Amino acid sequence: MPISDVSVRLALPEDAKAIAAVQARAWQSSYSDIVPAEVLAALPVEMFAAKWRDSIERPVEAKQRVLVALERTTVRGFTTTSPGADPDADPSTEGAIAELAVDPDHRGQGHGSRLLHAAADTLRADRFEQATIWVNSSDDDLRAFLLDQGWAPDGAMRELDLYGDGSVTIRQVRLHTNLRPD
Repeated sequence: MPISDVSVRLALPEDAKAIAAVQARAWQSSYSDIVPAEVLAALPVEMFAAKWRDSIERPVEAKQRVLVALERTTVRGFTTTSPGADPDADPSTEGAIAELAVDPDHRGQGHGSRLLHAAADTLRADRFEQATIWVNSSDDDLRAFLLDQGWAPDGAMRELDLYGDGSVTIRQVRLHTNLRPD
């Protein structure tokens, strides 16, 4: 049986367009029960790509990273790591994963696990002792995946108001994990 050529590495500026495409497909899948279909169909992939290129070339924080999951040379997913930015976070010891996304057509192939483990290793290398991630409360699959990987809810919840008028809101729960060596 052939072994797939899969890996995770730091994103390069030329990955920006592929990251944006994965982001759009992942959002279209993950937010289909929350965000109107016409909004999801019109996601600004070119704008996303420009922002990803900027984030990769000129990160806001020294410890901000973008990682990509590859199948051969094709981006199948991505994640971001950074110091924790929540009001109750100590950014010197708490890191965060702002987004963890895998192309919906390539889920269940290990890309998410590889990304999550690489993100944890990256956060540890940046000397963070714990990490957090916000997950949509309706995303049972992602939450179950993270729980299976040792993450746990910490009791924090938030509601994002996408348009600022209360018409489309997303409830999220925060999960955390210990990054200290055993």
